Amino acid sequence: MKIRVCGCSGGIGEGRKTTSLLVDDTILIDAGTGMFDLPLEALRRIRHVYLSHSHLDHVAGVPLLVDTIFDDLEEPLTIHARAETLEALRAHVFNDVIWPDFSRIPNHDRPVMRYCEMVVGERRTIHGCTVESVSVNHQVPAVGYRIQCAGGSFAFSGDTTTNDAFWEMLNRHDDLDILIVEAAFPERDLELARLACHYCPSLLAADLAKLRHHPEIYLTHLKPGAEEEIVAECRAAMPELEFLRLENGQEFLL
Repeated sequence: MKIRVCGCSGGIGEGRKTTSLLVDDTILIDAGTGMFDLPLEALRRIRHVYLSHSHLDHVAGVPLLVDTIFDDLEEPLTIHARAETLEALRAHVFNDVIWPDFSRIPNHDRPVMRYCEMVVGERRTIHGCTVESVSVNHQVPAVGYRIQCAGGSFAFSGDTTTNDAFWEMLNRHDDLDILIVEAAFPERDLELARLACHYCPSLLAADLAKLRHHPEIYLTHLKPGAEEEIVAECRAAMPELEFLRLENGQEFLL
């Protein structure tokens, strides 16, 4: 399994692009602005998009992706997400006001895009990868994902804060090679982190203590301008762990 980090920032600005992970060329985990730099040929190979939740920094690329590649699609581009996320896309994006409803184009029988509700806790195997979702704690209904292939596994927290479900799901499995986990705010913004349902270093440290595995840990969704501060505070909060900053363009092979 090859994982390419297209975007991993908590905002935009020079060198910063929002969340999007490309798995084995055909699966996209979230569709933030990071995917905008993919070559056209890479975009044409994407067949499945798994969304963690409905916030704009994670879905902005979906309408532009389907508009860009629809002429090349022999089968619909499939959008996997929990029901609330799909309903948000229907009501607020693909509503023929903000963007055309590609779930009906060119017609109801042969659309270029289809919605595929993923029940929380469900596992789906696509192109040799098993994707499992778990409910996490955010301002809107959201999920994290664990992706398993023959070579190993990784987990992506999505946007979340203090919760038990994500860590319990990971602990039910025998292994975990890579953990990509958000840490959106520095410690000075603890109350804002709680209000926005994001992690800051102390909140993340308390939850990482629940994890029985020892994966490589990569921090994502860092607040622009506070990246080094957040990484340093995470290392100070849990000196026994090695925290690495996720970087745009980074690739992993499992």
